[in-house]
Amino acid sequence: MSDFLLSSAVHTAGFADLGVPAHLSTVLADLGITTPTPIQAATLPDSLAGRDVLGRGRTGSGKTYAFLLPLVARLAGGKPAQSRRPRALVLAPTRELVAQIEASLAPLAAAAGLRTRTVFGGVGQNPQVQGLRAGADIVLACPGRLEDLIGQGHCDLGAIEVTVLDEADHMADLGFLPGVRRILERTPRDSQRLLFSATLDKAIDVLVKRFLRNPVTHEADSAQSPVATMDHHVLHVAREHRVPVLVDLASAPGRTVVFTRTKYGAKALARQLNSAGVPSVELHGNLSQGARTRNMEAFHSGRATTLVATDIAARGIHVDDVSLVVHADPPVEHKAYLHRSGRTARAGARGTVVTLMTDEQVREVRSLTRAAGIKPTTTKLADARHPVLTTLAPGERVLVPGGLVVETPAQKTAQQQRPQQGGQRPRRPQGGQGGQGGRPQGSGNRRRRGGRGRRPAA
Repeated sequence: MSDFLLSSAVHTAGFADLGVPAHLSTVLADLGITTPTPIQAATLPDSLAGRDVLGRGRTGSGKTYAFLLPLVARLAGGKPAQSRRPRALVLAPTRELVAQIEASLAPLAAAAGLRTRTVFGGVGQNPQVQGLRAGADIVLACPGRLEDLIGQGHCDLGAIEVTVLDEADHMADLGFLPGVRRILERTPRDSQRLLFSATLDKAIDVLVKRFLRNPVTHEADSAQSPVATMDHHVLHVAREHRVPVLVDLASAPGRTVVFTRTKYGAKALARQLNSAGVPSVELHGNLSQGARTRNMEAFHSGRATTLVATDIAARGIHVDDVSLVVHADPPVEHKAYLHRSGRTARAGARGTVVTLMTDEQVREVRSLTRAAGIKPTTTKLADARHPVLTTLAPGERVLVPGGLVVETPAQKTAQQQRPQQGGQRPRRPQGGQGGQGGRPQGSGNRRRRGGRGRRPAA
């Protein structure tokens, strides 16, 4: 790898000073984004100049705009994409991440007059095929579905001008790199390639050496180090106290993300939290795309205050005001710990990270935190009434009887079409009868515990 540069996190220039076109800087200003993050300040001059770039920065560092701005700037004013031949490609490991990149891209693409198309599995391919046929300037895709559509003749990457790999290390963890290599081999050799990753291991290094031409490497922060604004704690609990402790933490004000190791564990824990009165949704690979979208919308809107997720889903979560992350199951290795924890303390905000540890997990957690470079504060709890819980998650505890039920479109339709008997006016749904429209069950009858003030926003 040549021309290896390490960029400091110090930056004073605005977006226009870095070379971002005025019309795109205006879009960012309208969104309240006026100061580049360290990774943006480091990479934009080179990426806007058309160079291949490897950008390394931790989760939440602002990598998305670091690659979207040069991508849109390069395509703006060019010839529209031909049918089935996109001009730019963004690859990401999860459907959630693709959707969130699309949301960030939408105002920039609109300002530049560019058409976009998402491509991922779990949903029907016909709308994706039609979008490609109509001519999409930018395709945002997961590798698997994109390869399927290429194999069926619906997409040709021969006109690609810019290719972006986001969360490349996570794609390696998921075993996607063979597919990524096959996709990159279909793009023109002289096209620009931007690779962004939180870590750079041997698998990614091989990818960089094979497909990036004289890349400039920028590192805004040490990807292996913890965020300075995170407070790390380990709670040593008996197994039977895990759920009561989680209920207490998650019922405090603010958004909470809880991580489990397995899909079954995420589903079971979300059910337990809802039963205890914490409006919760789950996110894991067993959910359909529709269910994943509805659950994330409930979490973004605040109808659900807690999201229970697996490691696979961790990289696709982007909510800036998550103030508490809880490892209900300690992750297997330290990189997963850092990526999970990156759901909080985003964009310079403060956040708290809590790991639950049972007696049999003591050695495992100590090794994990040592490898992650973390020196957590460890507290042994006799039960769920320990005062440290209100220190970690301040504020009045609020429980909603029944938690949250997110209805499917079919359930809503059935509710609306239910025949009225005896000419009576339809009754309003009661709190314990399913939470119409995804509202918390019994939202008019909230139970409050321990009025200790509101939890400060992160």
